[in-house]
Order: sequence, then C-alpha cells, then structure tokens
Amino acid sequence: MNTREYPSVRDLWEERAALWADREFLVHEDPDTSKVERYTYARMDREMKAAASMFASLGVEAGDRVGLHMCNRPEFVECFLALAAIGAVVVPIGPASTAAECALVVEECGIRVLVSEFPEDSWRLEGVAVVCLDDGSYEAMKADRAGAPPPRPEVRPGDLLEIMYTSGTTSRPKGVMFTHANAVFSGKYVAWELSLSEADRYLTTMSVTHVNLQLSAFMPAVYTGAALVLVRRYSASRMWSQVRRHRATVIQAMAMIVKTLMAQPVASGERDHSVRAVHYFLPLPKGTKEAFEERYGVRLLNNYGSSETLVGVVTDLPDGRSKWPSIGLAGPGYDVRIAGENGSALPPGECGEIQVRGQAGVSLMAGYWRDEEATRAAFTADGWFRTGDCGYADAEGWLYFVDRMGDIVKRAGENISACEVEVAILEHPDVADVAVLGISDSIRDEAVKAVVVPKPGRRLTAEDVQDFLSLRLSFFKIPSVIEFRDGLPRGEYGKVLKNQLKTQKSTI
Repeated sequence: MNTREYPSVRDLWEERAALWADREFLVHEDPDTSKVERYTYARMDREMKAAASMFASLGVEAGDRVGLHMCNRPEFVECFLALAAIGAVVVPIGPASTAAECALVVEECGIRVLVSEFPEDSWRLEGVAVVCLDDGSYEAMKADRAGAPPPRPEVRPGDLLEIMYTSGTTSRPKGVMFTHANAVFSGKYVAWELSLSEADRYLTTMSVTHVNLQLSAFMPAVYTGAALVLVRRYSASRMWSQVRRHRATVIQAMAMIVKTLMAQPVASGERDHSVRAVHYFLPLPKGTKEAFEERYGVRLLNNYGSSETLVGVVTDLPDGRSKWPSIGLAGPGYDVRIAGENGSALPPGECGEIQVRGQAGVSLMAGYWRDEEATRAAFTADGWFRTGDCGYADAEGWLYFVDRMGDIVKRAGENISACEVEVAILEHPDVADVAVLGISDSIRDEAVKAVVVPKPGRRLTAEDVQDFLSLRLSFFKIPSVIEFRDGLPRGEYGKVLKNQLKTQKSTI
C-alpha cells in the first residue's frame, strides 16, 4: 500500500462532480433559524471553483497554509475542496478557539490568509489577510472571481493536504499532517466499514474542524456519492426530528449524544425513521446501549481511533458482527497489537498499550508539523504507532478499551490536554501549583477538574481562575470543577499522584 494507489482529493472530486452533477451532495441545516440549504455536486463544484480563484487572487499558491476558522457551514466544504484543488494546505481552527490559541496556529503554520466568521479587526494578526464570512466579504470576493478558471498545479496523492491541531500529552497542541492519500483512503475505508453507498444519507453534528466529521463522514460521502447532511450545531431536543426529516440512513454519535437523546421525552413516531447504523465512538455501559437501541430502533456500530490513525482502525464489522463492549477488530489497512512495557506483544487477556501499524501518509498520519522529534516518539522502533491507550484482546482477536494512559480529558467529544490547562493556570500570579484531571460526568463523559495550590498568603476563588482562563483557553477546556489544597500528592520522582486527587478531600 502506497500513496500512488489513491488519487488526490482534487482528482477524486473532479471525477465525482462530472459523474454525479445533478445528485444531491450536501444538505446544511441551521437549527437556530431552521434554514436548510441544498447543494448538488454541480453547485458545489461551481462554488468551490470560485473560492479557488479567490484564494489564488489573494496570492495563495500550492503548499501555502490557509486557516479555516468556522463552525459547521457549507463554506468550510467549499474552502476545503478549493484549497485541495490548488494544492494549498487546509488548517482548520475550532470556532471556540481563543485569539491566543489561533495566534499560535497562525504563527506555527505561517498562515497568511484566514477565512473566519469574525472580521479582521477582531483578530489583530499582523500580515494575515482575514476574509470574513458574516459581513459579506467572502461572497463578494467569490463573486468577483466567478467564472475565472482557478490555477491547476500538479497535485500528487502524497502531497500535504491538511494540518489538524489536536491535543496531546504535551502542553502545546501538535499539528497532525494529512496527505491527499490519507483523505481518500479514509473515504474508502469508512465506505467499507459502514457499507456506505450512493443511496445513503449521512447526518452529522460533529465539528467540521475535527477528524471525525472530515474523514469519517465528509470524505466517505464524496467517495461513495452518499448525501452529507451537515447540521450547524448539535441540539438534543431537535436532533431526532432532523434525523427523521432528512431521511438519514447513517448518523454519527458519541456518549454525550446518546445520553442526551435518552433524556428527551418520548415522541410519537420516533421509531419511524430510515437509520440503519449509528457510527459510534467508544463504548457505553451495556444497559445504556441496549436502552438506546431499543428505544430508537437502531444499531450502534462501535469503533476506535484517533486523529493520527485517521479513522476507526478497530471497528465492529459491516456484516453486523460485534462483541460489545469490545471496540472491534482491526480493519483493512491496519494491524493492531497489545504491547507490554518492553514493547513485545502480550497474550490474550493481558492489558497493555494499544498500538497500530499502517502506512504513514496513507492509513496513518504523515507526521507532526515541523516536529520530527514528536513524530519519532509516536512510533516504536519497529514502526508501531503508540496510541497511549490501554486495552486488551480476547482469544478471538476482539479488542477492548480500558483507559487512557496519557493525561487527556475527553469532554463531549473534545480531547483536552491536562498539561495545556495546567500551563495556563500556572500563569496566574497567585497560583503556586496545579494538577488537572478528568472526572466522571454523566452527560459529557468527563469534566475538567483543576486542583489548585495558591501561593502562601493568597486567596483565590473558582471564579477567579475561570475568569483568568477565559481569555486564554477555549470554553470547553476551562475547568468546571476547581478545588483548592495546601499541596499536591507526589511520588518518588515528583510526579503528581492524580489518582489520589480523585478520592482525597480538599485540605483548605
């Protein structure tokens, strides 16, 4: 398996747009306004070509990085396809990111053009051209270039397509690099995983800036001709009516979505729908899973992966085979093993690190942006990707997820680096020490908790810390639970014993 086996995203899109010009490609709904927009392949092709010409007029060339800072909206799809067409590199930035977080990504990637929902004067980014979506600038600039053919440089499958920043176990997020081959491989893989076809309608509320939507929904839709139903934001009270109204056959979900849908009042006719599969990420308690499937008359297809592995590398099978709470079997293009501390494969039943082997730039990320050291550290000497997650396999090869080996808090689908939050809190002049950890949350899977040690003689409140962080971190990274102590429990080598913090009471 190598990059030459796959076309570029541009070549794939051109083929599909020519083949399926009049077929519905994208449906977008804004739950706050109830506005629905529909795009055929032909319409999206026109819009993305106008966007490509606009980017070229701004001086964007092959290899240049362009930031896309927006929520779920059709313009993200237009820009993604447009940048892929001219060989530029997509850098998605979450809409909840603060100015400081955005500035970090802009600087590290050398971004000179940023498409955003916010006007240029709210950014104060020197040397960066900001194209605003909501003041009419974006549409006006596209209209000026309508009909102008965009440049068509050589774009190869192994060329860089995207840099996606994701939280890791360090204080700074890392830029995961995806090639064109990565994206097309993902489309083909998920088409297999979900038995996806042109007859399907795939509804998602996941964020367009995240890997789950891009590589497990958007690219599979392009690959197969399925219609992508993109909802601007998740609303528990509206989602199931959206699923029924748009005749969705496949939907994406995570623990928060399942739990909040179960909390909704039972509606007349809620089992009258077209859903054949719920593409789900990581297990639920057996009782919750069974209650959800029984109530809504659906099947959860479980799978496990990360940004670095692109898709659900371990998955239930498309023929219906599963062993809940197993996360599944290794899919095509991947090998998976459970490794001990010495790196050797462990026998069935023994718990160790889940490690994945694939082809870099095809079935695995191409590496971390400008961080060769982190890229090397992510792989074993014999080429296995270290997930940092703990699990085990049974005698038949089914894999089971146990816990995270690193300090990642998983809150409502967001991966939050505990270290990143700790570094931000330590910037407060009254803080002497801090530890951040995830605690159980019945709705969001995990909540962010901070245990703070004030400097001697200083007094702090939870509101003081949260207000301080509000200008430094996205809202979902800010701890919802803050506890104050005289000190932190530490082990022999100074490592904070976070397990004790989950059970001990405050010392202040």
